[in-house]
Amino acid sequence: MRSQVTVTWGGTGVYHIDLDEVQPMPHDLARHWLDEQFTFLGCEPIRSTGKVLTADKILCVAQAAGEIRFREDAHRPWAQAFAKAASAALAKPVISVDVPGHSISY
Repeated sequence: MRSQVTVTWGGTGVYHIDLDEVQPMPHDLARHWLDEQFTFLGCEPIRSTGKVLTADKILCVAQAAGEIRFREDAHRPWAQAFAKAASAALAKPVISVDVPGHSISY
């Protein structure tokens, strides 16, 4: 089964992170990694209630990290960790994160 996370920034800014040959991240570690990144990057809750859904957290972290973390090879380990965490936290093998559209599909 295919396992991949795609992060789209619009136009030619489409980044596919292949997870087929990668050791999966445990669910609890994935949630912890996303929590740490959410705080470190200074993300704010999207919803007025203050509740942060896992999908919202993934979207916010991608947006706050910026396209450079997905585009440049120097940041490949971070992008790989992001993809592993997103896949494990949502328990989905194929995820598409549309940053300008503020949406996630799987």
